[in-house]
Amino acid sequence: MQKKREKRYNRHKRIRAKVKGTKSCPRFSVFRSNQHISGQLINDDKGITLISVNDSEIKKGALTNKVEIAYKVGQIIAKKALDKKIGKVVFDRGGYKYHGRVKAMAEGARKEGLKF
Repeated sequence: MQKKREKRYNRHKRIRAKVKGTKSCPRFSVFRSNQHISGQLINDDKGITLISVNDSEIKKGALTNKVEIAYKVGQIIAKKALDKKIGKVVFDRGGYKYHGRVKAMAEGARKEGLKF
């Protein structure tokens, strides 16, 4: 298990070396655990989080699939970003594969009008 965590950490470091968020184009960072998923829009110039959303903010009664929940979280982040007049972001997948819940979160944000 430790080896798996180290590999993800190394992938994340490689991504972070290339991806940087600014005020006009913040970094859309994704964190995924076995049960939960969350996303943030981060301004790396000042080191502040502009918007943060996790799956506890949505009603899970109708949504039972984790991929559907991730899609909805992406939509909520996009709506909040557009309310703050943020239209473009850079995507930081956090060392995870662009597959499943991470992909669903990105697609949800794109569908609501956020540009990557």
